[in-house]
Amino acid sequence: MSTRIDLHQSWQRMWQGLGACGDGWRTYQSLLASYSEPQRQYHCLTHLIECLEWFEQVQSLAQQPAAIESALWFHDAIYLAERSDNEAQSALWAKKALLAAGVVPPAAQQVASLVLATRHTTPPTSADQQLMVDIDLAILGASEARFAAYEQQIRAEYRFVPAAVFSAKRRAILKTFLARPRLYHTEYFYTILEAAARSNLLRAIAALES
Repeated sequence: MSTRIDLHQSWQRMWQGLGACGDGWRTYQSLLASYSEPQRQYHCLTHLIECLEWFEQVQSLAQQPAAIESALWFHDAIYLAERSDNEAQSALWAKKALLAAGVVPPAAQQVASLVLATRHTTPPTSADQQLMVDIDLAILGASEARFAAYEQQIRAEYRFVPAAVFSAKRRAILKTFLARPRLYHTEYFYTILEAAARSNLLRAIAALES
């Protein structure tokens, strides 16, 4: 994947696709500011761009592409490593912003549900949730160099956690992913990323155990 996303173009496409009023410029600027917060090392503007680049590749697989694109914009709108409710707060922001812009309640709720799916605590229950989750987890199947950088970025976000505690908890999280029958729910992502993701996880777990 070598495309580069035009963020404003993506925003306009999504906003219009949801039937939102106006251009949403204030919300757009607020989201860009959030993704640029200094405490973010991985869950930052680069992650948003990478997700939207994947969306460019797979939007034809979506049942409601505007909803997925909107959920990608909002899914890490709020991110503080110390909190456990980031996705819930991000979903709430999405729902409020979209309802205020005149998006019909079922569509706004769908976006919020897609954001909540990125908690990765329960299996996605719809085809669009599966696609949303796979896009968010595409980093697991990145090149070795990109995955190594991702692991460093996660550690930097949790720099306030003692090394031994971080290693134990991170190892447990990665093992939970590795234990799944399959990491990717859609055939598209499973075919192109599953093997690389498992290799990356095994290598990261081994590094954390050394």
